[in-house]
Amino acid sequence: MECKLVCRWRSVEADIWERAYLDLCGSATIVISTHGRGEIGFGAPQATLDVEYGPPSIAFTRIGSDEMDEVSGDGSAELLDDGSTDIEF
Repeated sequence: MECKLVCRWRSVEADIWERAYLDLCGSATIVISTHGRGEIGFGAPQATLDVEYGPPSIAFTRIGSDEMDEVSGDGSAELLDDGSTDIEF
């Protein structure tokens, strides 16, 4: 199955964070690579992803850090009709 989300995505907008926070430690991005891996970074949190693929979407678990504290959780990303992505944690 070929997932349309495999690439590097730039995060430019979030419901609960201002743009300045998203880019606090560098450009806010999510990288979805092949072989079930990825990474996400925005604000202070940085995490690696274990990814399950679907054609227009992915589900992931994440583990990483937020200001030196360990963080983990799950989420999903979906390719929208306008070519943008919707990411939920």
